[in-house]
This record gives sequence, C-alpha cells and structure tokens, in this order.
Amino acid sequence: MRTALKGHLSLLLNQLQVAFKMENINWKTISFTTLNDFLHKPKHAASLAVARILFGMLMLIDIVEERGGSDLDIRWGDAKTCHFPLLPHLQRPTLPWMCLLYGIMWLGALGIALGYKFKLSCAFFCVPYWYVLLLDKSFWNNHSYLYGLIGLLLFTSSANCYWSLDSFLSNDKTNAVPNWNYFILKFQIFILYFYAGLKKTDMEWLDGYSMANLGHHWIFSPFSSIFTVHEIDYLIIHMSGFLLDLSLGFLLVWKKTRPLSILAGITFHLMNSRMFSIGMFPYVSIATIPLFCEADWPIKLLSKFVYKKEIEEKIPSVCNANKKSRVVLIMFYCLLQMFLPYSHFITKGFNNWTNGLYGYSWDMMVHSWDTTLVVVRIVDNKSGKEHFLDPSAWTHNDRWSKHADMCVQYAHCLKNNLLTEISKERNRQNSDIDNYITSQDISIYVDVWCSLNGRFQQRMFNPNYDLLKADWSPFKKVEWLLPLLTEYSVFRETIREIENHVYTWSNYSDVLFIADFPGLSLENFISPDLDNVTLTVIEGEVVLQTELNDKQVQLVKGSSIPIVSNVFHTILTVGERPSCFMYTYFNKTKDELKEEETSIKSSQYSPMPLLEDSAASVEGFVRMWDLVGNSILNLIYQVPMIRRAPL
Repeated sequence: MRTALKGHLSLLLNQLQVAFKMENINWKTISFTTLNDFLHKPKHAASLAVARILFGMLMLIDIVEERGGSDLDIRWGDAKTCHFPLLPHLQRPTLPWMCLLYGIMWLGALGIALGYKFKLSCAFFCVPYWYVLLLDKSFWNNHSYLYGLIGLLLFTSSANCYWSLDSFLSNDKTNAVPNWNYFILKFQIFILYFYAGLKKTDMEWLDGYSMANLGHHWIFSPFSSIFTVHEIDYLIIHMSGFLLDLSLGFLLVWKKTRPLSILAGITFHLMNSRMFSIGMFPYVSIATIPLFCEADWPIKLLSKFVYKKEIEEKIPSVCNANKKSRVVLIMFYCLLQMFLPYSHFITKGFNNWTNGLYGYSWDMMVHSWDTTLVVVRIVDNKSGKEHFLDPSAWTHNDRWSKHADMCVQYAHCLKNNLLTEISKERNRQNSDIDNYITSQDISIYVDVWCSLNGRFQQRMFNPNYDLLKADWSPFKKVEWLLPLLTEYSVFRETIREIENHVYTWSNYSDVLFIADFPGLSLENFISPDLDNVTLTVIEGEVVLQTELNDKQVQLVKGSSIPIVSNVFHTILTVGERPSCFMYTYFNKTKDELKEEETSIKSSQYSPMPLLEDSAASVEGFVRMWDLVGNSILNLIYQVPMIRRAPL
C-alpha cells in the first residue's frame, strides 16, 4: 500500500509540475513566497459566483431527494430503525429536531445560491449536512462526500462578493477574489478526476469486470452497429472512462485543450446521469467545470449581448493580506485530500473485500456487487433454539451487509430492538412469547453471499462468528472476514461463456455460480417456480444431502445431479480446497420480471430527467416543508407529528 501511494504521489507531483508551467510558474524557482503571491493574486469573481449559484441551486434539489428530505418521517421517524454512525456515540435527535435540521440545511443552500449572509448560510448548510452524513455510513457516496467538501471550501471563500445579495446590499463592492478561492476548488475537482483515474488502474477495471452489460443501454445506440455489447463495455465504458478520469483534470488546466475537454466532460457526466441513479452528481460536476476557464468568462460572454460599463471594469487589487498561515492551511488541506484515499493501511477495520468505506476514496464504479442471500440467524443460548430474521428489518438499505463494522452495529441494534419487543410482549402476557427468545443471552450470526465483479457467489464473513462478541477496532483487521477467492477469478470468462450458452436454451433458463470454503455447508431451498434444476461441480468436492432422505451423495469435479424443487438440501464442501459449483434451472417468472424491469428502466433513464421529474420534485419539496412546519408546531405547541409507515 505504501509503495502504491508513493508511486501515485510521484506521478501527481510530475503532473503538477506541468500544471505550474501552464500557469507560467517556474517549478525550479518556486518558493513559499512565490506560492504565497500566486495564491493571493487577484482574480475576477464572476466564475466563482456562477459556481456558487449553481451549487446552491442543485443542493436545494439534493436535500429534498438524495438526502431524504421528502421522506424524513420514514428515514428518521422510527426510533427502532438501525442507523450506522461513523462515531459510535453520535446519536440522532428525535424526528421534530431532525426535520428542523433539514429545514436549516435547505435554507443554508438557498442562502448560498443567493449569496445572502454568506458565511452564516454556509454554516447553516455545512453543519447539518455533515452531521446527517456522519449519522449513517450506509448512505455514503463519493458525491455526498464531495458536496460536503465544496460547502466547506465555499465557507472559507469570498464567493459572495459578486452577483449576490450581500454585494448588492454592501457599500464595499468588489469584483475580485484572491486566486486561492479558485485554486482550492479546482484542486478538489482535479483530485476527484485524477484519483478516480488512479483507482481505475486496478486490474478489475482494466480487464473490464467492474461494469457489465451496460452496453445494452440506449445511450450507446450509436455504437451498437459497430461494436458488440461486450466491446462497448470494455472499450467505451472501461477504457475510455479510465483515460478520461486520469487526464480530464490536466486537459481542463491547459488552455489549448480546454474547449475539447469541457465538451468531453459535459458529455461524460450527461451519459452518467442516464446510466446511473446518482442524483445531482453529474450536474454538480458540470457546474464546476467552468472554474477551470478564465475567471472572467461570464463577463466576456455577457459582453456579447450586454454593453455596460460594469462589464468593462478592470480587476482591482484584492483587499486581502497575504497571510502565511492561510497558505499553510491550504497546503495542509491539499495534502490531506491526497492522503485520505490511500489511508486504508491505517483504518484496517473498515477494509473488507474492498478498502475503506465507499465514499471518500474516489474509487467510483470500480467495484460492482451482486448479493444473492443475506441470512440473519439469532440463537437463544438459554433454550438453544435458532430463529431467523428478515435482513431488511429496521434498515433502509443493504449496504450494511458488505461492511464488518456495520454488521456489528446492526447486530447490537437488533438485540436492543428484539429485547425491547420481547419485554413489551411479556407485559401484554402473550403466551406465545416464550417460544421465541427466553433470555437476554442471545447470539447473532450473519451469513452474506455475494459476488464481486462477476466472480462466484461466496460467503463474505464467517457465518459462525457471534457479532455481539465481535472484537472490532478501526485499526485492526477484521478477524471474521473470509478471503475473496481470487484464485478462482480466472473462471470469470468461463462463467460468461456458460451464461451465454445457458441463455440460449430458452427464455426461462438461468444459471447461478457458487463457491464455498472447506468445512462449511450451504443449506438451500429450491422454489417450486424453478424446474429442471441441476447441480454441477466445477472445482473441488462436495457432499449433497436432501431433507427427503438421510443418504449422502459425494460429487467431484465434473459431476452433475438433478435437484428436487420445493425441498431443502445441504451442500457440504469437503477436502482441502474450496468448492465451485453451479445451478442451472428454468425460471417460469423470468420473462415477467424482465418486462417489469424494462418498464422501470425506461422511465428511470429517460432523456430529460430534471424536466420530467419536476412534478415529483415539487411534491417532495412540499412534503418536506410540511414535515418541517409540523416539527415547529410540535416543538412549540406539542402538536403530534404525522408520520407515514414505511412500505
């Protein structure tokens, strides 16, 4: 890890040398004084003002939609809902206070867009935003982290000195800001692109396994007559995406390549907005691209249509002392942002099959997950009975199941909720309650089956590890994490070939690939909707037993056997090597599900989402402010909060 980090930093420094040359700065003669002068050189504030306005407007939509403002009552209203805070002692407030925080955050974003009481508006936005983000890691995304950083950077800037209510109401007007206002934002966007490119040097991406079957999307229709779906996936999505991320920041800095790179960047983000459900991220990215242009580009653009004296004004010197402490803080921030994406050798407890929590490492789209099964098993240690719980109970998503730290948090949340429910039932003198949990001495086990980047489905964690007794620390490796079976990664091409072959059998045929560890067993139930189910061993040895009889059948590599539907069977991996096997079957409901999925995708990936979803956005906005208004009445007059039940 340290070697990789050293290599990436060396590459970044070499590229920064090129960037300095583009700014007419001699790398060899650079010193703290020249850096200080460079960062405090006056720049026109127009481009920064445009970025501020667009960011604030987009956050008004983001708070309602992706931050969950329209569903505050569902997301934060149930005290039993399991949340996953980064800091263990960070507690969420009650629903009325949570609604009030969202209202303050929205008003802060509005103040940023208008440039009114700018510092206070940034604080109103940033404090609740980061608090909500830290309250639940299961909602983390790279762009969520980015929005928080941009909010903090705007707070430190003078982005309100131009085209803002503050400048309109102020007697001390200026159209200039120190260059560091631009530099720090451009550096952050540069890191976003460049590190996203560095993360894609992972062979998972370069070999074309991170994104699969996106070539079917309508956005690639112009290429479908030239390339196959697999070629589109590899050449356009993987290779072009890698090259664009790695180079776009540099191309935006260089004036000669800037026009073409702006067009490429806007096209790239608009395509992403259609392929993925990532909220305002593509539009925020587009809004920040013009920061790399000349600082007065909006003035030059307006001068083609409006002729006013104000447009021809020269940039005055900035009334801003060159503080060395500010330069030190800027450099510290830059180094911190360069270090955090490669800090996983310190925060080992957050490493699983992938390093760190998804959100601050800029490893966007490098890893794709396919989760087949999550089993939550609760053992009453007093009675010895086993009970199973729906893994979606008291949660809003399944992100927790891929991270050991969140699995531990979920287990403790389940225990508190279960014991509370049991206590309530006992108080009601429910006679059936003793058939469930009889004491507080329970154990909770989680068995997660998933595939990473097209591999076999396999267990992620030891299914026999009691999470209530887990020895977890941010600085220690996860001891109950099972290794990713990378030795079987070579089978991914075979998996693809077998899938393509099975799909030719009929419209209902399908296949599932599974790998398991020696000594562990898979208990599986075949739905009656499935016909002609066949088990085939690809590698290793297994023992099959069904609930219909006690007879055990040993299967070796290449062996196949039919599996009876509507009954449980157990597959035990024997020998010293992990086993690999597959189920082939006919799925009667596959075509119906495909039709529903196609209908959903056609509406989700429509060409003009911001216009076509405007009605839903307005509805969400009204619902959020109804909740905020209700929360104010509740806090002042104790009016009951109206809360919807989750679907």
